[in-house]
Amino acid sequence: MNLSAAEEESSGQEIHIPADIDWEMLDKSKFFFLGAALFSGVSGILYPVVVLKTRQQVAQSQVPGIKTAFWMVRNEGFRALYRGFGTSLTGTIPARALYMGALEVTKSNVGTATIGLGFSEPMAATIANAAAGLSAAMAAQLVWTPIDVVSQRLMVQGAVSFGHGGGNMNSGVAKASACKYLNGIDAFRKILNTDGPKGLYRGFGISILTYAPSNAVWWASYSVAQRMVWGGIGWYSCKKDEDSNENRLRAFRPDSKTIMAVQGVSAAMAGGMSALITMPLDTIKTRLQVLDGEENGRRGPTVAQTIRNLVKEGGWTACYRGLGPRWASMSMSATTMITTYELLKRMSTKSQGALT
Repeated sequence: MNLSAAEEESSGQEIHIPADIDWEMLDKSKFFFLGAALFSGVSGILYPVVVLKTRQQVAQSQVPGIKTAFWMVRNEGFRALYRGFGTSLTGTIPARALYMGALEVTKSNVGTATIGLGFSEPMAATIANAAAGLSAAMAAQLVWTPIDVVSQRLMVQGAVSFGHGGGNMNSGVAKASACKYLNGIDAFRKILNTDGPKGLYRGFGISILTYAPSNAVWWASYSVAQRMVWGGIGWYSCKKDEDSNENRLRAFRPDSKTIMAVQGVSAAMAGGMSALITMPLDTIKTRLQVLDGEENGRRGPTVAQTIRNLVKEGGWTACYRGLGPRWASMSMSATTMITTYELLKRMSTKSQGALT
């Protein structure tokens, strides 16, 4: 079923977009293998922004992202921007496999069901994308939560002294874990020994509450934004034809570069909206996963304690610490992710012989 092929008709103008590549059209082994490689590269490019966002979220006061980055490089070296990356990359492959599989299967099934129920194609596409984003995020969190706990502990390691000996930066990091980790495996072992399996899934509930709605909002917004952008292109093309007195029926068939540009712009718009809506939940989640509730580390903070601490430190705006890096990260990530994802689907399409 084709949910993304859109046709905008206005004043004799038609826009023909290539049909979407459905789940049944994909070579699954190629899809997962190439996906792991491509998304690992994307993760490597965006990882420093994630580190900066995490540092800002656990700081006791607001510090600009650029200043944080310079302080880290000057005091901890450039490698600090990639602290925990090995652990994060290890989780990328199984998490992405779960995410992409759940996304495509749900999108295909829900899309078919909503069309069958009589919904219009634009509405069916929006519903299918929202449901697919929701299920994909929930599936991926089974892997991502323990990976996040370990990698974020490594990210903020060394941040306990943040602001001491670093010029005017005196924000500090409140009660970060006192443990020192040699690497991801050492962190995994120490967290497991101290807190048991539940320590690796600290913040799992709020991770679901953060990422499931965030993904649902993102995929639904992406579907709507794409149609808005294509509608704008159709309107602009019609105006051009009117100015040049061309009123005949004309079909506009965009090339691959135009399609990728529209996908990228739509993804950035959706990413920014999703970041703004879910930022407070992400800040609370990060604090739950990184900070210890008591000096001896026996018990982690509750959601209510975390919110109280944030409000005490900087009012309700403290829940939006790291919004700049997260907005940039989600917008860039969304743009690179969707263009990479569409490229991946084209590269993984079965041959015509295999489809028949």
